[in-house]
Amino acid sequence: MRTQTGAWTLGRAWSRTGGLAAALVATALVTCLPAAAATAAGGNGAAAVPPYAFDGAAERIQGAATSLDAKVLRPGRTYRDTLRKDGKVYYRLDLGTDRNAYVSVVAVPKPGGTVEYGDGVRITIQDGSGNECGYQEADFGSGEYARPLAAYARRVLREDLTSCRSAGAYYVLVERESAAGSAQDDWELELRHVTEPLLKKAGPTALPEVWPSATPAPPGGGQQRRQGGAGFHEAVSLREGEWRADIRPGQTLFYRVPLDWGQQLFATAELGSSTTADDLVSNALTLALDNPALGFVQMETVSYDGGPSTLEFDPLRPVAHENRGSYENATSGMRFAGWYYLTATLSPEVAAAYGDGPIPLTLRVNVTGAARPAPAYDADPGIFAVTDDDREAAASGASGATAPASSGAMKAVAAAGLGTGTVLLLGLGAWTLLARRRAA
Repeated sequence: MRTQTGAWTLGRAWSRTGGLAAALVATALVTCLPAAAATAAGGNGAAAVPPYAFDGAAERIQGAATSLDAKVLRPGRTYRDTLRKDGKVYYRLDLGTDRNAYVSVVAVPKPGGTVEYGDGVRITIQDGSGNECGYQEADFGSGEYARPLAAYARRVLREDLTSCRSAGAYYVLVERESAAGSAQDDWELELRHVTEPLLKKAGPTALPEVWPSATPAPPGGGQQRRQGGAGFHEAVSLREGEWRADIRPGQTLFYRVPLDWGQQLFATAELGSSTTADDLVSNALTLALDNPALGFVQMETVSYDGGPSTLEFDPLRPVAHENRGSYENATSGMRFAGWYYLTATLSPEVAAAYGDGPIPLTLRVNVTGAARPAPAYDADPGIFAVTDDDREAAASGASGATAPASSGAMKAVAAAGLGTGTVLLLGLGAWTLLARRRAA
């Protein structure tokens, strides 16, 4: 695995708010669109693998060939762009001295395209003198099939560094690397700029030499059904438990798990058995973990021969502020509380031996350790915290697209069990009423 990171990365999340009418209409559209897409995929009832679900609020932006022509990425916003084979593009950040800054990129190749081991994406933040403030690379590794890749870069204010500390213009460089025999198609990009407040005073920096690493017993409560989303924006929420889904060759399922300070994540994935064949497909399933700022943490693969196949993550440290002092992804990535993202991808090569139908997938998630007090941030940490609404979303299985469940209106709609058509009519009615009031 060639994925690397610069030290001291962090992040802050994006959020969106809206009125009652917009929320109602958005709910209706989110419900309607997947069904319409499945119908359009073919009248014979064979639904296509869902494409990556981009954030519908993302703004279109065009990366520049030179830093001086780069367009600004605003904090708290999501953007979309495209990247050619072996392409390089620049974006600009206007940063102050009161917050850490992070930019993530999700690279989305065309499904079914040819990729090789070292193909991937690199993201870097530079200051005006060309000094690297932080970078991360993500590649396909041993799972050599096209799927979304996430990585982030950072500009973190540190007392022991003289560079990357001043206010002013900084530049984000996104680079794509593809082998000569890889697909020539453009990759779609989803970019996010997030920030994190500083600490009121410096906290501990040394990593504990002893920490819990024993794998816990499988989660209790029995198997429950929870199908994953089609993108980070609509990742389906999970709490501790055993979660059953179906995954098709070439498909990626997106989930998210809330982890508070001091808590520890253990995750395994199991492919169910098949009676149709017993051919071996190497690295058939890839399971990846990304942190709340969409920084890469860990990835594992497992082969499939028609029998049960299981993979598990190496033990991860409990979430702690001091983890950022490590140069290892698996440690430095566990640096703040919030939503952590699990993505499972089934190789398209499975279809040749087992058909293009779904294969049973089970995710077993353990969250151990009691929540500890947060570090003393000098401002609201935003998504670098776990709220009661987050815990409620994890229990109910809400997706990221609908989960800011602090909206009482959204809860009321869900509790009423309204149909899609009713929700749409309510939303349109609300819009009409507001327009008449404004006219009056």
